[in-house]
Formats: sequence, C-alpha cells, structure tokens
Amino acid sequence: MRRLPEGWQERPYELIDVVPQGRLIGAEIRGVDLARCLTPALREELNRALLEWKVLFFRGAAITAEQQRAFALNWGELETNPLLARGSADDVVRFDKGGSATPTYENVWHADVTFRERPALGAVLQLREVPPYGGDTLWADMAAAYDNLPDAVKERIEGARAVHDFIPGFARFYGPERLAPLQDRFPPVTHPVVRTHPETGRRMLFVNTSFTTHIVGMEREESDRLLSLLVRQAHVPEYQVRFHWQAGDVAFWDNRATQHYAVDDYAPHRRVAERVAIAGDRPY
Repeated sequence: MRRLPEGWQERPYELIDVVPQGRLIGAEIRGVDLARCLTPALREELNRALLEWKVLFFRGAAITAEQQRAFALNWGELETNPLLARGSADDVVRFDKGGSATPTYENVWHADVTFRERPALGAVLQLREVPPYGGDTLWADMAAAYDNLPDAVKERIEGARAVHDFIPGFARFYGPERLAPLQDRFPPVTHPVVRTHPETGRRMLFVNTSFTTHIVGMEREESDRLLSLLVRQAHVPEYQVRFHWQAGDVAFWDNRATQHYAVDDYAPHRRVAERVAIAGDRPY
C-alpha cells in the first residue's frame, strides 16, 4: 500500500496546510481562499497535493459559481455535458437531488465521462445545500487498486483495451429519444484497461461500472468475468476516503486516478451541488 509514485520524494508544503483524511487518498487543504486568484507558486503546490492525495477538500469555501469556474480554469479549459442539468453557465452542472426529484447518477462507482475520447482531468464540486444526514461522497484510489492486483491478473490485462459507452450509464434515467441524438457526438471509444498517469507516470485501473462495456478481443463471458473482478477493486475500503459534506464545502479530485460514489441515503431531504469539469487528455 503506497500513496506516492515510485521514486517520488515527499516534500513539505510551504504555502498550504495539508491535513490527511486517509492513509492513501484524501486531504483537507487549509490556508487557501478559493475566491482569490492563485499565484503560480500556490497553483504548483495545490497541483502537487492533488497528485499526491488525489482528492482535496476545502471546508467552508462558499464560493460563487464564477469563482468555482475561475479556480478550475487554473488546470485547463472546462467541459460541457449535455447529459446533465445546466447550472448558471454551460460548463456548470447542477445536481438537485432528493425531495420529489427522481434519484439519478448515484449509488455506483465510476470515473466521470470515460465515454469521451479525452475524459475529464478532474472536477471541482461544491455542495450548495446539504441534507440533515447522509449524502456523503466516497473516492477510491485506482493506483492502489492496480498495485494490489494479483500478478496473474496484471498479466491478463497488460496491453488490454476496453470499450466505453455513455448509453449503459444513462439508459436507466433517459429514454431512447433523449439518448439517440447524442450517439453521433459520443460514439463508443476504447481506452487502456490500465492507464498511465500523464504527470506521475503511475499505472491505474481505468474501467468502471457506468461506462465500460467489454474488453476488446475477449469473448463476452470472459470479458464480463474479468471486468466484474476489476470494477470491484474500487469497493475495497482500504483504497477509499469518505467525505461528510457541510454547505459551502468544495472537493477537487483527479478523475484520472480515482473513482467516486455519491451515497443516496438522504431522502426525502434535498442535496444540491454544482460541478465544473476540466477537460483532459487521451488515456495511454
């Protein structure tokens, strides 16, 4: 069980306080005002913290959607997602759950938009309204998940590619009339079963329940068995961190290195969140 990439030298932080929330993954960041512009040095330290801890938490940030967008833009251009409800801008997604709303997009481990050729680098999520209980989010370290696979399984998936498709992940929420027009925009894509992190060089499992349909070149039964084993690795508690939200909290996670799970245990109360996603690169 290792948190850092091989050969990575742990160094103290000079501009931020990093408070670990787990052994492998998750840290609260203190001493940063997300409403203010980041200096290059502060952006560098936050990026190093993101690479080392994979998900960062900022308690009580209480920033506006525009400030949330400005913070995320330090890591690249923002994505739009026509499959999700729009917030105050095209690249702001709003999740308004509970009450009389139909439950959606929860109760499943996944990485965001792996059905794109270039899945998101990361995402910045703020809780605007929290229920009186429940509504936690969990993240899993997919580098640790890969590290701890049996050698025989690592050999089976070496060089393997898998197909990712948005239809399975959204078909339980939308009818064909909503999904069909988007199939040309988001055709199925293939990604490595084990991707390499472009900044750390670390290898990570890159298959998930929502969007990965099968492994290329395998009979369906064999592919289903192997994928079932691989996606279950996110369920291992030792690879996880669990965050209990308060209104105004912000989480910033590396979508390349993690999966996450929103717990739907707060009905009939409301849970309102807004998210911006940062465009990523092509996995290799």
